[in-house]
Parts: sequence; C-alpha cells; structure tokens
Amino acid sequence: MSRETILVVDDEKEIRDLIAIYLKNEGYEVLLASDGEEGLEILRNNEVHLIVLDIMMPKIDGIHMCIKVREIAEMPIIMLSAKTQDMDKIMGLTTGADDYVTKPFNPLELIARIKSQLRRYMTMSGGFVQKENEIVIEEMVINVATHEVMIGDQEVKLTPREFSILELLARNRGIVFSVDQIYETVWKEPSYQSDNTVMVHIRKIREKVEENPRKPRYIKTVWGVGYKIEKEN
Repeated sequence: MSRETILVVDDEKEIRDLIAIYLKNEGYEVLLASDGEEGLEILRNNEVHLIVLDIMMPKIDGIHMCIKVREIAEMPIIMLSAKTQDMDKIMGLTTGADDYVTKPFNPLELIARIKSQLRRYMTMSGGFVQKENEIVIEEMVINVATHEVMIGDQEVKLTPREFSILELLARNRGIVFSVDQIYETVWKEPSYQSDNTVMVHIRKIREKVEENPRKPRYIKTVWGVGYKIEKEN
C-alpha cells in the first residue's frame, strides 16, 4: 500500500523540516520545496495527495502556485502565512485553498487539519478512493475478496481462520469482541472452552501483522473483556 504523500512548500528551512518530522512520525511520505517554482516541478513529477503551502515565498508565491495547481489538480491545499489580516485569508481561500493556518502554529493542530482534509479528499470523486473490497487501517490493507493482507508493501500470509478473525475485528472497529463471540462467529459452532484456541490465533496474527507483538498497534486487548481494533481518530 502506498502511503499518502504530502508536499510542503515553504522558504523557511526550519519550518519545512519541523513539519516533515511530524508528518513522517504519522507515517506520511514527505516532499519538500523551498518556493512555488520548485513545488510545481515536484508536483509534475510525483503523485501528491495534499499540499502545505506558504504564502510569502520568492519566485512563485503561494497564492500564484495555488492558482496554477488548481488548473491541473484537486488535492487539498492548506495555506501557511505569518499574515493575520482577513483579506489575506480570503485571498488564499478564494484562489483554491481548502484551509488556512497562521504562523506561528501548533504542529499538532496542523497535523489534525491535514488528516481532516485527507479524509474528506478520500471520499471525493477524483481523490484516491479506498477500493470497495479493501479495509484500510493505517499501513494495513485487508482485501476481503482475495483474502490478501498487506502491511506497507509486504504481503502477510494468514490462515483462513486468522484472516476471518482479523476481518471480523477490522469490519467492526471500536467494538470489543469476547473470546466466545470470536469463536462462535469464525468457527460457526458453539463456544466450549475456546479461550486458548482464540488466544493462540490472536497471538499468531499479531506475530505476522504487528511490528512489536508485545505492544500491538492493531489488535488491542481489553483486559477481562476481549479484543478490538481501535476506531479511526
């Protein structure tokens, strides 16, 4: 699965690098440009899903780059500017930007806005849309039609029962399933002393899909209750 790629265009290296650190920590691919001209060149040669764009830059500024981008693409654009006047904000948004963040900004707020814009974009026609038969959870892609599981660009081999357990939890994110519920749903027979059977299967799934099975990223244990996959933030 290819991760979303964010293009950050800002003439201040410290700001570019700061945003890049936070984006990479969230698992995004990051491309960097120091002005609008460089940003447009990168855009022509790469698939980009969102642009973080400073307004005040040399060569081609953010407003003019935004206008040029909108001639060819529809990905979200978040404008950055040290200016706080309403007119600057209005100009940025009327030229095609989707959101506006004033410097200095909280990097966590910017990340939250990026995630929000990407979620909206994924549902739009022309955006990168999740395929009908796929369940996507962070870097994991579960194809329920082909029974394939990918973590990043690596295929994970699961047994039919392991896949069924993972699919059950993935289709019902945020819902805690008891061991008995998992057994009866997947094995399709009454649960009778099934605790160990389910626990062994959960452990094997974690060994295959988790980077650190002792600190699972995907399948969470709710002590005394069962297992779940967290809802999307």
